[in-house]
Amino acid sequence: MTTVRTRFAPSPTGALHIGGARTALFNWAFARGRGGRFVLRVEDTDPERSKREYEDAILDGFRWLGIDWDEGPDVGGPFAPYRQSERAGRHLERAHELVAKGLAYRCFATAEELGELRAGQEARKETLRYDGRYRTLDAAEAERRAAAGEAHTIRFRVPDQDSGGETVFDDSIRGRVRFSHAEVEDWIMVRTDGSPTYNFVCVCDDADMQITHVVRGEEHLVNTPKQILLFRALGLEPPVYAHLPLILGTDGKKMSKRTGDTALEAYRVAGHPPEAVVNFLCLQGWALDGEREVFDRSELVEHFDVKDVSKGGSIFDPDKLAWLSGEYLRAEPLEQTLERAAPFLAAAGLLVDGDLEERADFWRLAIESIRERVRLYAEIPAKLAFLFAPDSVLPWDAGAEAKTRANAGAADVLEGLASFLADLPDERFRRATLADELKQWCASQGHKLGAVFQPLRTALTGEPGGPELADVLVLLGRGRSVARLTAAVGRLRAS
Repeated sequence: MTTVRTRFAPSPTGALHIGGARTALFNWAFARGRGGRFVLRVEDTDPERSKREYEDAILDGFRWLGIDWDEGPDVGGPFAPYRQSERAGRHLERAHELVAKGLAYRCFATAEELGELRAGQEARKETLRYDGRYRTLDAAEAERRAAAGEAHTIRFRVPDQDSGGETVFDDSIRGRVRFSHAEVEDWIMVRTDGSPTYNFVCVCDDADMQITHVVRGEEHLVNTPKQILLFRALGLEPPVYAHLPLILGTDGKKMSKRTGDTALEAYRVAGHPPEAVVNFLCLQGWALDGEREVFDRSELVEHFDVKDVSKGGSIFDPDKLAWLSGEYLRAEPLEQTLERAAPFLAAAGLLVDGDLEERADFWRLAIESIRERVRLYAEIPAKLAFLFAPDSVLPWDAGAEAKTRANAGAADVLEGLASFLADLPDERFRRATLADELKQWCASQGHKLGAVFQPLRTALTGEPGGPELADVLVLLGRGRSVARLTAAVGRLRAS
C-alpha cells in the first residue's frame, strides 16, 4: 500500500496567513490519520522577497500550533534539500529534458512583442494570453539562438489546444473538474533570467518527493490543469488534488494576507491558546460530527478526511475564536495557564524574574481567582493589576465609586471591617474560612451582605466586579487589605 505523503509549501515572503495555517493543519491531520508523512517544503524562489527570518517565523508558528513535520529544511529527509532555491539544478535538468522531447520550447518573444500582443487583445476584448508564436520555431534554430546568448524563456507546450483537448480530474472536495486546453496558454516554465516559475518547480518537487495528495486553497485550482499536464509530460501519475474553500471575513469577502489580524502571529500575540486556534481552524470548512464544536487534536487526527471538507467558504468569526479560547484556557491545567500567561504578566510589569518560583502559591491563587473571567492570556494582567497598585491611591472605577458613595453608611462599614480584619486570628484569615467570617460579621452588625460586599470590593480592588472577596483578601494579605480599607474610609469622608 502506498504511503500517504502530503506537503505544505509556504513562501517565506511575509507573515503566515491564517488560511495557510489551516491548509498546513489539514495536510498534517490527513497524513497523521493514515500513518503517512507530512513534508514541509519552502518555496523561496523569489529572491527579492524571500527572507530567512520569515521562514523561521513560519516554522515557529507551526511549532506553536503543535504541527510537526517528518521532513523539512531543518530536519532533512530522504528527498533533501527542502528549499526550492537549493534544487535549481534539478529544476533546469527537468526543463531541458522536456525541451529535448519537444514537450517544451524556447520562446524568444521580447517584452515589446508581448506588450503589443496584449494591447491588441485588449483592444479586441479578447482573453489575454500568449499566442504561441514561437511554438513552431525549428528546434535547431532555437538551440542556435539560445547558444548565442539571446534572451528567452522556456514554455510548456500545451497539447491539443485547437482540437478540443481537456484536462479532467476528480477533486476530493469539488468532485469532477474540467479545463479546456483552449483556455490554457503555453505557460512559462523558466524565465529569461533562468529562474523557474511556481507551477514548474511545484510539480518537479512534488514528483521528486513522491507527494501523493496535494491539499491547498481554491486559488490554486486554475493552476491544476497546467500541473497535471506537466506530470503527464514527465511520464508520472499526478497526485490526488483537494482544493479548500476560502476563509471569508465577517463581511463575506475573502480575508486578505495584507490585513494585520489575518496573520497567525497576531493570534499568538493576542493570547489565544494554540489548542483553541487549532480547533477553530478545523471548523473553517470541516466539522467533527455536526454537533460538537470543541474537540482535541487526537480526535482531529482520528476523524479528519479531506473529502468531508465543505465546498463553500467559511466565515472567520473572531467571537467564536474568543469563546473557544476561553473554553480551552479554563480547562487546561492551572500550571499551564500560569506558564503561558507569564510573558504577558512580565510585559505588563507585574512579574519579575524568579517571582513565579518565589511566590508560587500567590501566583497560582491569582490565576485561579480570575481564570473563569478571561478568554485570553493577554487579558490576565488587566484582571490582576489591582493587586499591584499602591494601597493608598488605588484607582477606582467611576461606576463603582459612584455606587459606593451612594451608600451613606459605606465609610462606617469599611472602618468596622478594617478593625475586624486587623484583629482576626491568623487561623481564621484563610481562604477556606474568610467568606463565612465576613457573612458572620455582617450578621453580627445587622448589615445586609450587599451593603457590605459592594463597598468592600471597591475599597480592595477599585472595580465593580472581579475575584471572590476571600481570594482578594488572601492575595493582598491582612496588612494591605486593612491599609486599603483605611484609605477608602479617608477618601469617602474627605468629600
